[in-house]
Amino acid sequence: MVDASQGVDGLGLLHPALLYRTEQEYVDRTVSFVQEGLDVGEPVAVAVPGPHLELIAVGLGADARGVRLLDMAEAGRNPGRIIPTVLRAFADAHPRGRVRIIGEPVWAGRSAVEYPACAQHEALINAAFEGRSVTILCPYDATRLDERVLADARITHPTVIADGAERASDVYDWPSVLARYNEALVPAPDAAVFSFGPDDLFAVRAFAVGQAGRLGLAGQRLADAELAAAELTTNSVVHGDGRGTLAVWAEAGQVVCEVRDAGRLADPLAGRRTPARGQIGGRGLLLVHCVTDLVRLHTGDDGTTVRFYIGR
Repeated sequence: MVDASQGVDGLGLLHPALLYRTEQEYVDRTVSFVQEGLDVGEPVAVAVPGPHLELIAVGLGADARGVRLLDMAEAGRNPGRIIPTVLRAFADAHPRGRVRIIGEPVWAGRSAVEYPACAQHEALINAAFEGRSVTILCPYDATRLDERVLADARITHPTVIADGAERASDVYDWPSVLARYNEALVPAPDAAVFSFGPDDLFAVRAFAVGQAGRLGLAGQRLADAELAAAELTTNSVVHGDGRGTLAVWAEAGQVVCEVRDAGRLADPLAGRRTPARGQIGGRGLLLVHCVTDLVRLHTGDDGTTVRFYIGR
C-alpha cells in the first residue's frame, strides 16, 4: 500500500474522493468545500461538467464571482490534459499558500474507451502534486457510475467521503491503477499503415493528413491531427530507435491515429508536466494532449504506443 499521509499542519496534497448519492448531497458538499476555502482566503477553482457547474454556481450565489469556474466536459475532454492545463495551471498561478480545486474528470457520459485514461489521470494527481499545498476534491456519482469506477476511486484517493463521513482509504495504492490501465493497444484490422524511418518524416506526415482527410477530418481538426502525428513520429525518430509505425483508422465517429516504436517511456508524467520557462523541447506529448480529444498510451519492454482520437 501507498502511504496516505498528507503532511503536517495543512502542508502537502489533500486528495479526497466524494462518493455522492443525490444531487442535494453533491451541492451541499461541493458548495461547502468552496466556501470553506473562500473563508480562509484560499484561491478556489471548480472544474466539473456543465450541468454540475451550474448547480455549484447557483449554490454559491454572489460568492461564485470569486471562483474560477471551468466546464470539465470542455477543458478536460481529454483526461490527459487536465493536470497541466487545468489543475497545475491554476495551482501554479497561485504559488503562495494553499489552493483548493474541485475536479470531476469521471461522469456517467464518459465512454469505456475514455475511462482508462480517466483512472490513470486520477492516479497521477498524487504524483504530480506530491508535497504541494493543494486540496483537490474529486466527486463521483455513486448511483450512476460502474462499481469498478467507484472501486478505482478508493484506490486512487487517500481519503474517501461517503455516507456522510470522511475516512482514510484502506486500499489506497495509486501506482497499481496506473499499471493496470497500461493496456496493450492493437490497431484496427482495416487501419492504413505506414512504416517510417529518419528520412520519412515528411512522407509519414503527408500520409497521416491524407488518411485523416479521407476519413472525414477537415479544417482545424485536420490541422490538429497533422500536428499530433508530426510530434509523435518525430519523437519516434529522436527517442524511439529511429523508426516507427503509424496507423490510421475510423472508430465510432472519430479518426484514430496510432504511433508505435521501440522506445520506452520511463516518466509516467510525460506529457503532463508544465514546461519550465525557457525550456527547449519536451513539449511534444503535451501538445498532443492539448489538441486531441483522447490519448491512450502503452509502454513496456517491447516499446511504446501512443494513440490519439479526434472527432470529426
